[in-house]
Amino acid sequence: MTRLVDDLLDVSRITSGKLRLEPVALELNTLVRMAVESAGAMVRQRGHSLSVQLAPVPIQIMGDTTRLTQVVTNLLTNAAKYTPAPGRVDVSVKHDGEVATMQVSDNGMGMSESLLQRAFKPFVQGVRALDRSEGGLGVGLALVKNIVELHGGSVSAGSAGLGKGTTITVTLPVQQQAAAEASAAAQTVVPSLRRVLVVDDHQDAAESLALLLSMSGHDVEVAQDGPMALRTAAAFQPDVVLLDIGLPGMDGYELARRLRELPKLGGVRLIAVTGHGQQADRQAAAAAGLHSFITKPVEPEELARLLSPV
Repeated sequence: MTRLVDDLLDVSRITSGKLRLEPVALELNTLVRMAVESAGAMVRQRGHSLSVQLAPVPIQIMGDTTRLTQVVTNLLTNAAKYTPAPGRVDVSVKHDGEVATMQVSDNGMGMSESLLQRAFKPFVQGVRALDRSEGGLGVGLALVKNIVELHGGSVSAGSAGLGKGTTITVTLPVQQQAAAEASAAAQTVVPSLRRVLVVDDHQDAAESLALLLSMSGHDVEVAQDGPMALRTAAAFQPDVVLLDIGLPGMDGYELARRLRELPKLGGVRLIAVTGHGQQADRQAAAAAGLHSFITKPVEPEELARLLSPV
């Protein structure tokens, strides 16, 4: 119910011109992969297989992270809901010159020609949404269309007919200069794979950072406080610890000292990850024996450099 109300409010904000985007530089492959990781469990719980094929090179765009994640999630939700189990959902990302293309395809109920022509209008459901137990109001695709168009992109639906699946295609403009810079950075920063322990009492922040590291091939564990971090470190034997300073109870400085006292962890690399970046904070981190200091939000390129061999 909360999700449906949120969607309705978003449609209302868009139609009244009150939805405001907060665009930042994004890498589309990473955004799509993280959104799929978030919604993938729901797809698989419904008995479907899920495949993801990303572009072979970074794709730089300008966009609102939350809203574009919402686009991917809504498309995956629709595909899962209207595909009888066991079904298949495929996600792909491609780069063609100045345009990036993302597609979400399923082998489910499909759409008739008449439904295709009005699929992106609010409250359109048609025969593919007759199961009211799913709780759909027919606003998901309308919301997708509006968000994509606010980003200067386009969205379309294709289907061979009822029972023959559906493909939703989203296009977004590529930032050419940023893409060239990202490609160069990707060629120069190739970190060695490490065992990394992420310590942060904010669960969403910890899991997001762990996901970013896992996507780069690192072996990652997460802890939410000092005692849990000490237990995990003793068993996991990390090469690197990404350490939030503002932990409850035992702060990051004390935890850093105690980590070094653990057997075989005298040489572990400690990196402070914090929202406080003043000079005094950096000096305190150095005094506690932390090797490096990185402020939130974490930039992937900076993190990759910190994890590279010294």
